[in-house]
Amino acid sequence: MSVRKVSFIGLGVMGYPMAGYLKKNNYEVTVFNRTSSKSEKWVDQFQGLSENTPGKACVNSEIVFICVGKDSDLQEVMEGEEGILKNINNNSIIVDHTTASANIARKYFEESKKKNIHFLDAPISGGQAGAENGQLSVMVGGEEEPFRKAKPVISSYSKAIELIGPSGSGQLTKMVNQICIAGLVQGLSEAMAFGKKSDLDMEKVLKVISKGAAQSWQMENRYRTMLDGKFDFGFAVDWMRKDLSICFEEANKNGAKLPVTEIVDQFYSKVQSAGGNRFDTSSLMTLVDD
Repeated sequence: MSVRKVSFIGLGVMGYPMAGYLKKNNYEVTVFNRTSSKSEKWVDQFQGLSENTPGKACVNSEIVFICVGKDSDLQEVMEGEEGILKNINNNSIIVDHTTASANIARKYFEESKKKNIHFLDAPISGGQAGAENGQLSVMVGGEEEPFRKAKPVISSYSKAIELIGPSGSGQLTKMVNQICIAGLVQGLSEAMAFGKKSDLDMEKVLKVISKGAAQSWQMENRYRTMLDGKFDFGFAVDWMRKDLSICFEEANKNGAKLPVTEIVDQFYSKVQSAGGNRFDTSSLMTLVDD
């Protein structure tokens, strides 16, 4: 029997349009957001339902989607008398799109299992534009059966969905993603600053090299705004540093070396110090383009 009733917890820049795509795909959607005005706006736009606690929002839902900021935010909506775990139905599925630690994913996987609930850690990549266009990539950790059931629903707002491995694997994959992005954006920033100082026509430069080995999503989607000195088009520096701190914590456990990522993290710290906390990650350009 196909899924019909779902909940969405967390209507930030990512969650708001993701929940909207679920409604557009004819699922019965109930939402919760800490700031109730955001829930009200969503209901007005998409004609879904809203509740004033996570627990009430997930009653009778077959799948509960979560997209909040960090580990502590996830704990806030999962635990307590008004939390998800105390109110969700047996055999339901929790799909957590939060970028969080692998440890907390494993914790809630085990706690959910004891209650006959399925938990999938399913962080996302693609930025605000990916969420708004329904083109996200989703990396999932958990078990095969709930993944198979949830996948068609997740596809409402996604272009690529992959079960990576057991619980925590989705979060670990997101760490790989963020490590890649940190190095890519720094390299792109330095390359464009170098080209500008060499008096090259960077439009022509990017047009040709974006079709070769240097091509990347960052180059294709951010070079124009970076050249224009505009940095309000995506994932904020504050959130990137949060994600990188999770990477460093995990690397300390598994022995991985992240020398370039550590340097880039310090560059992001400089962007923050200059007031660029809410700039997008391509704002590394500000440190080299003077």
